[in-house]
Amino acid sequence: MPDTQHPGGRPAFGERLAAAVERRGPLCVGIDPHPALLASWGLTDDAEGLRRFSAAVVEAVADVAAAVKPQVALYERHGSAGIAALEELLADARGAGVLTIADAKRGDIGSTMAAYAQAWLGETSPLAADAVTLSPYLGFESLRPALDLAAQTGRGVFVLALTSNPEGASVQHVGGEASVARRIVEAAGAENRRYSGADAGHGSVGLVVGATVGDAVARLGLDLAAMGGPVLAPGLGAQGATAEMMRETFGAAYPRVLGTSSRDILAAGPDRAKVRARAERTLAGLAS
Repeated sequence: MPDTQHPGGRPAFGERLAAAVERRGPLCVGIDPHPALLASWGLTDDAEGLRRFSAAVVEAVADVAAAVKPQVALYERHGSAGIAALEELLADARGAGVLTIADAKRGDIGSTMAAYAQAWLGETSPLAADAVTLSPYLGFESLRPALDLAAQTGRGVFVLALTSNPEGASVQHVGGEASVARRIVEAAGAENRRYSGADAGHGSVGLVVGATVGDAVARLGLDLAAMGGPVLAPGLGAQGATAEMMRETFGAAYPRVLGTSSRDILAAGPDRAKVRARAERTLAGLAS
């Protein structure tokens, strides 16, 4: 079993996320500064607009949400100034005591994957988040540099397993009872079993499973409840998923699901009190 001592005495990500959900509930707020959303907030579509938007969202939801999930691409499109705004967001969230999940969907091989791991999970990186999303479609084991570094630093990963976009089925559903998605779920479970805390269901290797995948979880025989880590479920709200639908979709695994909403909550802005109220309403639905 790997060393479980993390820098600064930091508990493993899975344990920290479980504690945050226990305190606040199972809500993750996506921070997605789309141009139209910035405009609706009266903000400019530039680095300064990103900074103001990001700071306002963190201030509004930091003590309501278990985590926030910035969409990295929407910062990258502004180049170095956008990345600087993302670094500020991550620092603000740390200061506010809310966990961060960098939605970067990184996936590569060898030294390139190791560099991505250092960027998003490395102890000295200004982009280091509490967790990062990863794409396993060069093979799950290609993620090894990120899996190992996350374990060393007490951070986490969320591996794409079953996404709700129509194109995803052409890869993820292939194989029937031995589908690609099922193999990813099983690989994540095996990874969690390598580390302390997994027996209690607090593993730090999580999965991304769309909140709108319907009966695909059951149809593909995915045992998410036995995987031992959290499930990040984007699609709540504007994309059509409801808490009731998610309970049916995830079944026995629902207690480990982190419901993720972005546009539905952010559309309540720019008034911070209204954003917070929308987040609280979303959370109430998840927790009821």
